[in-house]
Amino acid sequence: MKGMSKNRSSSADHGFSGPSQRQLRVGELIRRTLSSILQRGDVHDPDLQRASITVGEVRTSPDLKVATAYVLPLGGGNAEAVLAALRRNKGEIRHMIGHGMTLKFVPDLRFEIDRTFDRMDETRRLFDDEHVRRDLDAAEPQDD
Repeated sequence: MKGMSKNRSSSADHGFSGPSQRQLRVGELIRRTLSSILQRGDVHDPDLQRASITVGEVRTSPDLKVATAYVLPLGGGNAEAVLAALRRNKGEIRHMIGHGMTLKFVPDLRFEIDRTFDRMDETRRLFDDEHVRRDLDAAEPQDD
């Protein structure tokens, strides 16, 4: 136990407050399992069966009791309708995840829209702005 507290304090000394390796492993395992469930159409809900949904990431709480899945319907599907269907069926989905994994406890599932692509589009838009481009060009070292 003494070694564990030392490891915790040393990571705190370095300012690291990101997810633990265990959180990352469990999140990725849930992501893959959830993706397979949705891809196969295992959930008996017509709104989910006709939607193609990508699961970009699953983040777990430090105690692994809550898992938040960041999802996005492909092909311009109605994100709010997909979110509502996932939330409506979370008990069934959680049960299926439990069968597909070897965890003692399956976390409570939460679903959110994955905004990663929106942020990437906004970043591209900013870099294409003439004022930003001018500032970036001015900041680059000139070869004379």
